[in-house]
Amino acid sequence: MGFTTILDILGSVIIGGVLMSIAFRFSDSITEKTYNNSGELTIQQNLAISAQIIEYDFRKIGYCADWTLIPDPMKAILYADSSEIKFYSDIDSDGNVDSVHYYLGPISELSSTGNPRDRLLYRVLNGEQHKSANLGITQFRLVYFDALGDTINPPIGHNGGIVSIEINLTVENTEAYDQKYSKAFWRQIRMVSRNLRNR
Repeated sequence: MGFTTILDILGSVIIGGVLMSIAFRFSDSITEKTYNNSGELTIQQNLAISAQIIEYDFRKIGYCADWTLIPDPMKAILYADSSEIKFYSDIDSDGNVDSVHYYLGPISELSSTGNPRDRLLYRVLNGEQHKSANLGITQFRLVYFDALGDTINPPIGHNGGIVSIEINLTVENTEAYDQKYSKAFWRQIRMVSRNLRNR
């Protein structure tokens, strides 16, 4: 075996190694892009679903098909804090007053997911077993305003003078490629429930 044959073999090994390295990097890049794109689609869908449910419920604060059951809508909000609210409404429009309670669970509940910030957002209807799903919610923050548009500092008890609410919701991936979490944010500025105003 001559010297040129050894150089040819060595050159082939080096070129083959470089090509394999490029192929592995390309494959890793495709995997990352695919994972991130599907993750971003998931968080957009989770945010849209969460926002739709929250907005539907909050717009019905103080509403009842039989208005005599909630004669003073200003008393429909029982308790309000920066990440918790409890109010009366007729969610299913059946003429019966429902109690609705939203609150954010502790971070420690979701220690099994890769995201260290995700939490469960609970929705309790009429004191029944709380319902939640891990949609990757990392922030649920509420800001309250009175009739003059001034901020009301929580916690706010029964009949606290709330007329409008700002809702802030952030959703992130529950799992991410290389700990690179995508996030989506939704804010409803000064959402007003028509029923919060006195009849």
